[in-house]
Amino acid sequence: MSCFRLISIIFYEDRNFQGRCYECDSDCPDMHPHFSRCNSIKVESGCWVLYEKPNYGGYQYVLTRGEYPDYQRWMGYNDTIRSCRTFSYTSEGPYRLRIYERLNFQGQMMEFSEDCESVQDHFRSRDIYSCNVMDGYWTLYEHANYRGRQYFLRPGEYRKFSEWGATCAATGSFRRVTEF
Repeated sequence: MSCFRLISIIFYEDRNFQGRCYECDSDCPDMHPHFSRCNSIKVESGCWVLYEKPNYGGYQYVLTRGEYPDYQRWMGYNDTIRSCRTFSYTSEGPYRLRIYERLNFQGQMMEFSEDCESVQDHFRSRDIYSCNVMDGYWTLYEHANYRGRQYFLRPGEYRKFSEWGATCAATGSFRRVTEF
């Protein structure tokens, strides 16, 4: 298997693009048969959401084109990647995200069209219980300054935080996914 063809994404078992590798160019619900651990990644093209568990579960990591020589570079918690999805976004249109302080779009609402490095600085608290992604793709982060667990949101309604994969409503920051 050649690790140097131009494809979409290459996963490496060891840091600095060493060891066994796996090339991927489409969604994969179970990557365990292809490698046992993932310590570095090259994204040749596209945007990818990587998941800690099979069938798109667990921690999420949003990666755009570039090189990631170790899992800390994609803010990984460990060397476990078990599924991945690719996505594309062709619209050059606006980005719009509405966040709510309560479940089911209740309570205070704020609309954003730009990145927000600190939810607490703009919103009454750092808890987002529901949201509506009206335009574009967004990544929510557990902590301010785009750190911590990541949650990838496509356009649509999220009536409760568990619908975007979170276990609690704490959200420190969010930003638009603009590189495709």
